[in-house]
Amino acid sequence: MNARDRAADAIAAFPAIGLDALTTDAALLTRVDRKYVVPMDATASLLHTLTHAEGAPAALEIGGERELAYRSVYFDTPDLLSFRLAAHGRRRRFKLRTRTYVDSGAAYLELKTRGARGLTRKDRDAYDLDAADRLTAEARGEVAEALDAIGVEPQRADDLDARLQTLYRRTTLLLPGTIPSRATIDLDLRWVDADGEGFTLPRFAIVETKSPGQAGALDRALWRAGHRPQRISKYATGMAALRSDLPRNRWTRVLAGPFASSHPTRKDLSCAA
Repeated sequence: MNARDRAADAIAAFPAIGLDALTTDAALLTRVDRKYVVPMDATASLLHTLTHAEGAPAALEIGGERELAYRSVYFDTPDLLSFRLAAHGRRRRFKLRTRTYVDSGAAYLELKTRGARGLTRKDRDAYDLDAADRLTAEARGEVAEALDAIGVEPQRADDLDARLQTLYRRTTLLLPGTIPSRATIDLDLRWVDADGEGFTLPRFAIVETKSPGQAGALDRALWRAGHRPQRISKYATGMAALRSDLPRNRWTRVLAGPFASSHPTRKDLSCAA
């Protein structure tokens, strides 16, 4: 059995939890997120260890599925304003995407902005599934107002178009404890740009822990195994991996490490409208 199959086997062994119970037990309105890029062998071993731990995690299950398919489409300007603001660590910046939950057919428009005082705001609204690859006139108007609020020219909203999509399968875990926390395991990771060029990362998973503050049991297990949090953004790191002409200093470690093992692809999955 290969590492991917062993990971799936471990995920199937966890007790199940529904969405309502998950959000009630670990709403985590105030939280600290830590991201790890973990080899598949180590991911499978970690998950199997958790299945035998006292107080094993519960896996989110929807419609009998625990590995749920996600598709995100990221929007940026022709000069990649969103990417460049992130690459240069600008205090005022934004990230815009549609997220589609493929199994249920639900789609959302998600806008994350950070203003001059460093405060992050995330807005999330239901979105037309058929428009997930483009921005409607109404969406552009709302984005323009949000950009204006952080000091970015609102007219830039007219320039936004689909630049990159990511596809993966996500398992969400509820981690037991005095204060419950969550973790997500992203597998079968794939990036595709607007021209159809892309890559996969079959030898790695992205593990993200979401805790109310101090590191939880899963963080400590990852640390014991030699894995440390890494700076990674699916959009910005993906763009830097696909285009050697873009700034990459903020993601040098992960680009020179796990992403160096990526497999180039070209398939008809263009995210152009």
